[in-house]
Amino acid sequence: MIKRYVALLLLISSCNPKTNSSDFDFTTRYEKSEGTETDTYQNVINFYTELAKSSPEVNIESIGATDSGEPLHLVTYNPQGKFGFEELQKEKTIILINNGIHPGESDGIDATMMLFRDLAQKDIKHPDNVVLATIPVYNIGGALNRNKASRTNQNGPKEYGFRGNARNFDLNRDFIKSDTKNAQTFATIFHKVNPDIFIDNHVSNGADYQYILTHLFTQHNKLGGPLANYLHENFHPALENELAKKEWDITPYVNVFNRVPETGFSQFFDSPRYSTGYTTLWNTLGMMVETHMLKPYKQRVQGTYELMVSMIDIAERDHEKIKTLRRNTFEYYNQADRYPIQWEIDTTKSSTLNFKGYEGKMIESDLTGQKRLKYDRTKPFTKDVTYQDHFKAVKEVEIPKAYIIPQGWWDIINLMKINNIAMQPLEKDTTMAVQGYRIASYKTRNSAYEGHYLHYNTTVSAQDEQVTFRKGDLLVKTDQPGIRYLLETLEPEAVDSFFNWNFFDTILQQKEGFSPYVFEDIAKELLEKNPELAAAFQKKKEEDEKFAANWYAQLDWIHKKSDHYEKAHLQYPVYRLME
Repeated sequence: MIKRYVALLLLISSCNPKTNSSDFDFTTRYEKSEGTETDTYQNVINFYTELAKSSPEVNIESIGATDSGEPLHLVTYNPQGKFGFEELQKEKTIILINNGIHPGESDGIDATMMLFRDLAQKDIKHPDNVVLATIPVYNIGGALNRNKASRTNQNGPKEYGFRGNARNFDLNRDFIKSDTKNAQTFATIFHKVNPDIFIDNHVSNGADYQYILTHLFTQHNKLGGPLANYLHENFHPALENELAKKEWDITPYVNVFNRVPETGFSQFFDSPRYSTGYTTLWNTLGMMVETHMLKPYKQRVQGTYELMVSMIDIAERDHEKIKTLRRNTFEYYNQADRYPIQWEIDTTKSSTLNFKGYEGKMIESDLTGQKRLKYDRTKPFTKDVTYQDHFKAVKEVEIPKAYIIPQGWWDIINLMKINNIAMQPLEKDTTMAVQGYRIASYKTRNSAYEGHYLHYNTTVSAQDEQVTFRKGDLLVKTDQPGIRYLLETLEPEAVDSFFNWNFFDTILQQKEGFSPYVFEDIAKELLEKNPELAAAFQKKKEEDEKFAANWYAQLDWIHKKSDHYEKAHLQYPVYRLME
């Protein structure tokens, strides 16, 4: 009889994995320390693991690798206890929260732990039409590298993680280039979740002011489509209003360094290297929370918590509108003829902020003897400040019907696969009428930036040509949800294009040259047989003194005009199919 009873208990336990963890204390380290400490990576994962065991509304799963060797986790809260995202996307508005991208900025880690617990334990009202998903700690390598000193300007917590990941990458510069396993796994998670709203929790650097909270929404002009007006005119003001009701002041991210904010400042422009710039490529409403580094840790975490609760309330209220607008924005871009790839501040438009700051002035430094900025917290003020929050496109491209990527560029193809880009291999060798680019000019950074020497100010020349592609080369149509990702990465002149991130640097090096003593006779013969080339050569010598005085430059000029010059040099290998 006892054996049967034990067997029955085991059967019930195996059929009901969500059992109460009554012996687990869900009070966070942040709370136990009265707002002065943040928890370790392993304890954070243990917290969510136990929460998922105790609540049928919470699920935790490991998704993929990171550079640290530890997996990334995805934790989901759904009041209905369902966790299949393909179905959830049809029914719910999904918010994805990213924490610990810079683990020294740990506010979101603690705030999100408490948020999920309070929802699961019914301590706060749960949403009916919103599902929450979170990456508890994104930069695991940085979180494991705990210290007490690297956040020089920050007021708490007592100990925290490091900004660089296990390979010393800043992960908030890696979303489009995906050099790290973290970024590649993030792409897997992002496309699995397919969030309508994305929140990335940070702590700011820069000026001093009265606010604990600042927000950095993705730039609305760049977002474009039907979502843009909603973000700028509804979503953004609604967050400020919801927080004001709870007596939490918030202002746009104060984008100034080593000068006072009251002189005015512009919105931060989040290109696709950043998290919200990347998520925008799939028409997700993105926002970074930037708490103020000089405020006490307890207040910063409380503010982050309240902001996320307000975001849930707005998503709950506008859930149908958000999903409809997002769906319409996908249609908007798939019907567009042109796409903007470069932007600048529109100086003809601005907003006015009723800004709460501290008086700051330049004084003589006792240390350096030079002028330094000093804020006086005994002299707070409220002033109207000019805020430039409009950008305008300064470069557009015609959207092709498709791109063709030769199969040899497997690193590009792998990134396309990670980002759910549909590609069709050619079934046989095929000659097509396409548009090709030659790299006309570019500049390159002199110092390393996130493992690269970035190109910028890139320009191209376009030409129509007949090109024979090989069986297995990839035809990539733009009529798909990833159209914006394709345009931002494959158009060389786009700010964060794969060209500018050095993926195509092998085309910049000429592989075949000439021996001058041999080519001199060939060059002379070429000019004799081609009077137009000879005339152009003579004109260049007459108009360019440096050219006329440089014998090698003259031979090289002729060589580049001849059939001997290799076609691959400066030829961008990705082609555009226009019809």
